Amino acid sequence: NSMKVGQNIKYDILVLQNYGVEVKGELFDTMLAHYVLQPELRHNMDYLAEIYLHYQTIHIDELIGAKGKNQKNMRDLPPEDVYRYACEDADVTLKLKNVLEKELKEHAAEHLFYEIEMPLVPVLVNIESNGVRIDTEALKQSSEHFTLRLQEIEKEIYALAGGETFNIGSPKQVGEVLFDRLKIVEKAKKTKSGQYVTSEEVLESLRNKHAIIGKILEYRGLKKLLSTYIDALPQLINPRTGRIHTSFNQAVTATGRLSSSNPNLQNIPVRDELGREIRKAFTAENEDCIFFSADYSQIELRIMAHLSQDAHMIEAFRSGADIHAATAAKIYGIPVEEVTSDMRRKAKTANFGIIYGISVFGLAERLSIPRAESKELIEGYFKTYPDIRAYMDESIEVAKEKGYVETIYKRKRFLPDINSHNAIVRGYAERNAINAPIQGSAADIIKVAMVRIFNRFETEGLKSKMILQVHDELNFNVYKDELEKVKQIVLDEMENAIKLQVPLIADCGEGVNWLEAH
Repeated sequence: NSMKVGQNIKYDILVLQNYGVEVKGELFDTMLAHYVLQPELRHNMDYLAEIYLHYQTIHIDELIGAKGKNQKNMRDLPPEDVYRYACEDADVTLKLKNVLEKELKEHAAEHLFYEIEMPLVPVLVNIESNGVRIDTEALKQSSEHFTLRLQEIEKEIYALAGGETFNIGSPKQVGEVLFDRLKIVEKAKKTKSGQYVTSEEVLESLRNKHAIIGKILEYRGLKKLLSTYIDALPQLINPRTGRIHTSFNQAVTATGRLSSSNPNLQNIPVRDELGREIRKAFTAENEDCIFFSADYSQIELRIMAHLSQDAHMIEAFRSGADIHAATAAKIYGIPVEEVTSDMRRKAKTANFGIIYGISVFGLAERLSIPRAESKELIEGYFKTYPDIRAYMDESIEVAKEKGYVETIYKRKRFLPDINSHNAIVRGYAERNAINAPIQGSAADIIKVAMVRIFNRFETEGLKSKMILQVHDELNFNVYKDELEKVKQIVLDEMENAIKLQVPLIADCGEGVNWLEAH
């Protein structure tokens, strides 16, 4: 068994796999070790060598030139040009391993690193090399459909702008139309160069001022998803395997969540038609297989109940009640059977909003209700769940005192701005103090589940494979004759990944594609 002490070890394993070499033995990834210790800093080897070893490494640019079309390929260089760089790489990585090993121990981060992050590496290697089948025909039809829809929206925008055409993709021209021609607001925000600001945030805040705003936002969203997914996915199909192989980044987010690239699967819209079209294109491998999806039900709220120890919320989850209806009944002081769908919607928005430290103003905006009603709703919420209020205050206090907050598995999120004199900057840090332990714990829990599911598939010799992870959701390509077995393993491992004060529940579904399964 060879021991590989590597920077970004997943990449090395994938490269070796292409040459028929299966990496076994104990792994230690210096990049992940540093990520666990300092999630918000850079983790590349050159940077780590400077801060830990006070050593300047040979930069790859010295060998192959700067990025661009004239950059050389490493394999084209003679060995005498490469050996010093390669030997230094191995030497520095080992020196870093010796330093970081001690740091993990000193900062009580060993469990997180050795039991969660490192065992996840082979799982991600497996998911990435499995890939997922894409229905290019379905995407072509979607592309045609949405291109026509874009043209329709374009016409509607021109009509609302008084009949003159302009480039909707140009922020400068959009600004001129909205604020010079239509005069939507008296004093519009400008950049230093004197151009109007037409960011998503600004337009969202003006949505109710004129019908054209909503249309421009819809146009932008549609155009972005068309270029990012519908037109881009077929280009990402690997000609050798006929599948898409997304890359999962294990050391990018500050919270511990995985991110993905080429394509980024973490921000496909869930509820709208476009999101559905994109999911429809991700299909099972062949006729003998089915697309299977399992996701955690309200995991962040359940973690909130566990961390805050709020008796009312714990009771609602333990009794299996509809948490949003139960919340509404308590806030409005009525029996649960009298809760209307509108009351439930407001309670649901409050439930999820509170996790992210939503303000009275934010909730009023989200629900399109007067601020007075929003204030009552939030006050009613904290009366209903008093310990959640206490948990939020305590999280902020802990952050102020220690400079960081932690997840259930002791993953740290550092918040240097928590004592800032700037109220906006401080407010952002306070919201993170409340949210990071919740979102980070959810990320840790699904990682634990992924490792256990992968190991069970291996030991039980299943042909079915895990093919995607999106936040609280896992997706599989399952052979039909293994479906019951897979369902049992997946739900069992997801629901028992950790013992909380409230039950962890996973829902699942299956179909010919991702849309049907989820």
